[in-house]
Amino acid sequence: MVLRKLLSAFGVGVEVDTLLSTPTVRPGGTLQGEVRFSSGKSDHRVTAINLELVAEVEIERDDTTRKASYSFFDARVAGELELAAGSSHSVPFAIPVPWETPVTTVNGHQLYGMRLGVSTELELAGALDKGDLDPLHVEPLPAQAAVLDALARLGFTFSGADLEPGTVPGSRLPFYQEIEYWPGGRHRASFKELELTFVTSPAGVDVILEADKRGGFLSAGRDAVNRFHVPHAEHGDLTGLLTEQLELLARR
Repeated sequence: MVLRKLLSAFGVGVEVDTLLSTPTVRPGGTLQGEVRFSSGKSDHRVTAINLELVAEVEIERDDTTRKASYSFFDARVAGELELAAGSSHSVPFAIPVPWETPVTTVNGHQLYGMRLGVSTELELAGALDKGDLDPLHVEPLPAQAAVLDALARLGFTFSGADLEPGTVPGSRLPFYQEIEYWPGGRHRASFKELELTFVTSPAGVDVILEADKRGGFLSAGRDAVNRFHVPHAEHGDLTGLLTEQLELLARR
């Protein structure tokens, strides 16, 4: 359970707390909780209470890197209501988590470089105030976890993750996730780095592998990309499938 005071709006004594009963979710799942708010010594009219899912995206420009917050889902959880002095209210919510939501936590460990959160927005008497981000932890779906487990068995080591601005074919979000690996085992001779991107939908998971290939004596290194589909029901041992896809990638 996560309980944190988000804001005391405009210094007028309206306090809002957001309680997440599901602080860890999966893509395509449901985020549940409640928004609690109370008034101080005055009456107030609340216009609306909204929730936003926000991601921190890495933007590179002119040899510099900065972080920007991208809102990728919002929902109104409370409409107009009168908040009498000294009164308290609680509004439960259950909002869908988009299928394309990036993964932030694998096997209980936070992916370095990933930051998602829930922002509570209070509209009060025509004004607007937002609280700080309440961290949101997203675990992989079984099919995604099977891909990650297979890469680990093949000797790939996680090196970092980030969100890049832009749209991947088949995706509707204004950013995409790159999970980065150092190659190991026999793949060390073929690749310098490997980047993994998931494009997830109700039908399954598209896996995009992009490799920085090593050059030979007479050839320069170059990038190669391979994309394949994993149904949600396919979540057993995918080591054989990943081996096949990596070999295709090495030959390209």
